[in-house]
Amino acid sequence: MQSLLMDLERIKDVSFTGRVTSIQGLLVEIAGVERHLSIGSRVHVATRDGRQVECEVVGFRQNRALLMPYGSLEGVGLGCRATVGEDQPVVYPDNTWLGRVIDGLGRPLDGGPPLANGTSPYPLRANPPPANMRKRVGPKIDLGVRSINTFISCCRGQRMGIFAGSGVGKSVLLSMMARYTEADVNVVGLIGERGREVQEFIEDDLGEEGLARTVIVVATSDEPALVRRQAAYMTLAVAEYFRDQGLQVLCLMDSVTRFAMAQREIGLSGGEPPTTKGYPPTTFAELPRLLERAGPGTGEGSITGLFTVLVDGDDHNEPIADATRGILDGHIVMERSIAERGRYPAINILRSISRTMPGCNSDDENMLVSRARQLMATYEDMAELIRLGAYRAGSDPKVDEAIRYQPLLEDFLRQQKKERADLASGYARLAEIFSEG
Repeated sequence: MQSLLMDLERIKDVSFTGRVTSIQGLLVEIAGVERHLSIGSRVHVATRDGRQVECEVVGFRQNRALLMPYGSLEGVGLGCRATVGEDQPVVYPDNTWLGRVIDGLGRPLDGGPPLANGTSPYPLRANPPPANMRKRVGPKIDLGVRSINTFISCCRGQRMGIFAGSGVGKSVLLSMMARYTEADVNVVGLIGERGREVQEFIEDDLGEEGLARTVIVVATSDEPALVRRQAAYMTLAVAEYFRDQGLQVLCLMDSVTRFAMAQREIGLSGGEPPTTKGYPPTTFAELPRLLERAGPGTGEGSITGLFTVLVDGDDHNEPIADATRGILDGHIVMERSIAERGRYPAINILRSISRTMPGCNSDDENMLVSRARQLMATYEDMAELIRLGAYRAGSDPKVDEAIRYQPLLEDFLRQQKKERADLASGYARLAEIFSEG
């Protein structure tokens, strides 16, 4: 009954209606209601066969409002009626959303009952908390992955990027963290994913245990650009709701690159000028607005964010990767060459960094990590000569030591998908390796 009353309160007393004047590709131009619209407003366009196509205002031109659809434009023609909807869309998350799979518009995709609405509205395009009111990052959070826990420690409220090419194991790594993390709630955004992989991720990778404390937001690659972008906003809005409940939230998004691609489609359709690799200026403006929403809140709750970046052609300096790396609090680099030799997760420890380290570690932990990194760096520098057989044992004691420890460290970094590793055991195992050596 309460939910019904809230829905009734949201009904507008007066509606404003305009007409479609032009259609160019996915861009719909309407007239007659432009004074009642702003960027981000919703408009419902009636098709000739009686359907309603939800659209969003993306710009204005010559006293006309420019719209992009959330669905197919089939049946829309000149003169079709366009009715003004909500100014800035909001969502009403609820604790009952845990274990559910929803789309970018907040509709259930798992065949379950309709989603219950909470009491508080959360804007989909909310601003980050004020910088002067945010808490500092908290203590280390256990993500269940040995290599990350030990060498790239992540704190509560920290934002990390996972940079990798396609097929290197990003999705599996995300599923391991979602299943094994000590966070109270997971919010997973699958942005622009392949449709067949969504169910595989839920059933095989995440499992019933992980799904029970997870909300999954899905927008597959065949969805319109607005829906893919909206799914990213929905992911953060749901995470903000649980953060405001005082909970520790792990927000996983795959991927930021596909969000940027969706914004590129929207911007170019609206007439923005292309810049680097065709990305319009709004892409680089929207990235920090999205990513800054993760992090510590003003209360006890926080959002620990891990965002994957699909590096184009394995180029880690491409525009989106470069921009994202400057916004986040660290980066985890996954490399195809490591995956090809069968070590998963395929993380390059030497190229990865957490900006909360070494401050979040004890002195003993920092000594262990520093020594291991030095040994791996020494081996990496001489790897080519060692493989060619050009290095002679005894030429350099440091290289000899690195060669001796290399198999042990490589085995330490290897972890099966169904294997959980906690924070304490990682450092204990590393200390054991050095004591054995």
